[in-house]
Amino acid sequence: MHILITGAAGMIGRKLAARLVDAGELNGQPIDRLTLIDVSAPQKPEKFTGQVESAAADIADPAAARAAVAGTPDVIFHLAAVVSGEAELDFEKGTRVNLDGSRALLEAIRTAGDGYCPRLVFTSSIAVFGAPFPEAIGDDFHNTPLTSYGTQKAIVELLLADYTRRGFLDGVGIRLPSIVVRPGKPNKAASGFFSSIIREPLAGEEAVLPVEDSVLHWHASPRAAVGFLVHAAGLEAGKLGPRVNLTMPGVCCTVAEQIAALRRIAGDKVASRIRREPDPLVARIVAGWPRRFDPRRALALGFKGEASFDEIIRVHIEDELGGKIAS
Repeated sequence: MHILITGAAGMIGRKLAARLVDAGELNGQPIDRLTLIDVSAPQKPEKFTGQVESAAADIADPAAARAAVAGTPDVIFHLAAVVSGEAELDFEKGTRVNLDGSRALLEAIRTAGDGYCPRLVFTSSIAVFGAPFPEAIGDDFHNTPLTSYGTQKAIVELLLADYTRRGFLDGVGIRLPSIVVRPGKPNKAASGFFSSIIREPLAGEEAVLPVEDSVLHWHASPRAAVGFLVHAAGLEAGKLGPRVNLTMPGVCCTVAEQIAALRRIAGDKVASRIRREPDPLVARIVAGWPRRFDPRRALALGFKGEASFDEIIRVHIEDELGGKIAS
């Protein structure tokens, strides 16, 4: 099996590649070739004995998109994106990467010829939904995003469904919750503080909280996100029907409940490293995001997430901190 990952240098892309290499197979077929692309050439995974191509590429360039699918990968994980806060601040960049890049990839697949029809797993976002919201948002709730990022993702969801309907590809769009706790340095996502208020205190550093404690949101761990991607790649097309985009399971909690979970697991000293510093732009963006979902479709199809925010924190401690917390 040949697998292509766009955005492979990002956190989820790296973890996905590592998971696939560890498994050695996908959908019961051995993986013998990986193509990894990003704006900077991704690091090649260790311990993989098959063929690996790692390349720097801008998939918004139609020629680069065509080159990416020239090897006719069987499964494509399309993760490449400009994150929410950056897409809001830089409209042209967000549109070029999130929309133009996705369309260039879809077109490269459509025009590849010889009956080429890969499974394409697209990472969408809960940002495709906009207020006013019902108490719990189901997959059939209308897409009325209130950010440029959400709009770009919603447009690609429509394209993915149409290209699948037309038989150009076999698409699955998974709307990810906010992924926490993200390891490494903060990115430009407006949701980044959801991770930083856990990650930095656990590492012995101060974190800034730009919103009110009452902010309610939907979360899943990086481990769960990779699991969603792998599971989506193996779904039978007939089980999805015409609605190929679906919302992933998550944990719904307030910022206050996040901090309470941190205090339960790591103690008062760690939780006291959070400093409140309001940011009007972040608060405005987050205010337009959905908060609670009804992911019954995804659950019925076998997708699994965490049961509590305590579990999400423990995943971070296990996967990123070697089981240890800074005093």
